[in-house]
Amino acid sequence: MAFIVSAIASLTSILVFLNSKHIVENRIAQLVIRAIAGLIGVLTTLSAVSRLVIVIPAGNVGVEDFQGKVIDRALPAGLHGINPFSRIVQYSTRINNVKEEIAATSREGLALGIDVAIQYRIDPSQTPKIYLNIGTQEKEIVISRFRSISREVIASYTAEQVYATKREEVSIKLAEKLREQLAPLGFIVDEALLRNVIIPETLQAAIQQRLKAEQENLQMKFVLEKERQEADRKRIAAQGSADAQKILAEGLTPAVLQLKAIEEMKN
Repeated sequence: MAFIVSAIASLTSILVFLNSKHIVENRIAQLVIRAIAGLIGVLTTLSAVSRLVIVIPAGNVGVEDFQGKVIDRALPAGLHGINPFSRIVQYSTRINNVKEEIAATSREGLALGIDVAIQYRIDPSQTPKIYLNIGTQEKEIVISRFRSISREVIASYTAEQVYATKREEVSIKLAEKLREQLAPLGFIVDEALLRNVIIPETLQAAIQQRLKAEQENLQMKFVLEKERQEADRKRIAAQGSADAQKILAEGLTPAVLQLKAIEEMKN
C-alpha cells in the first residue's frame, strides 16, 4: 500500500511540475508550484524505489512474506531487490546464550537444582521454515525444549554423577539430545554447559568426603608403585653387579693368573 501511495504521489507531482503553466499564469506562482511539486516528486520517488530494494545488515537474514505466502528462500546480509508488496522479516544469525535454572530429579529420586546454559543459533537456510512454523518468537520454543530435555537427561544419572563424577558426560549428552530435537526445527546447537548443580548439603558433604578418600587412596597407590619400581631398579642393578663379579671371577683361572704375572715381569 505504501508503494502504491508513493508511486501515485510521485506521478501526480511530475504532472503538476510539467503542467504548472496551465494551472496558474503568474510566473512566480508557477516557480513556487514547480519547486513544491519537484520536492514532493523526489521524495515520493525515493520512497517508492526504497520499496523495491532492501539492505539486510550483517549478522541477520531476511524472510520474504508476500501476501501471506512465505517465499522459500532466505535473504542473506547485503542488498536485495524485492517485491514492493512483500513484507521482510529479519532474524539474527548470531549466537544466542540462554541460561536457565531448572528443578530436576536424579535417577534415585533426589531433587536437584541445575544451572544450565545453551549456546545456539539459527540456521540461515532454515529461516523460511522457522517463520512459517514458529514465527518470530523462536526463543520460547528453544527454552521449552531445553527445559524438558535437561530434566530428561538428568533423570538418567545419579546425583553424585551429575554433581561430580560424570558432569562433563552429562553436558555432552545434553548437547547431543538438544541437537537431535532442535536441528529439525532449524536451530544449530553449539554447546550445552552444566554451570552449577545444587544438591542437599548432607549429600554434598558425603560426596566430597568420598572423593577426598579416593584421591588419597590414588596418591598412596602412586607412592607405593613408585617405591616398588625403585626397589626393582636397585635389585636389577645389584644383580647385574653380582653377575659381573661372577663372570670376572670365573675368568681368572690359574693359567690366566700365571700369564699376567709373566707379563708383569717382562715389563
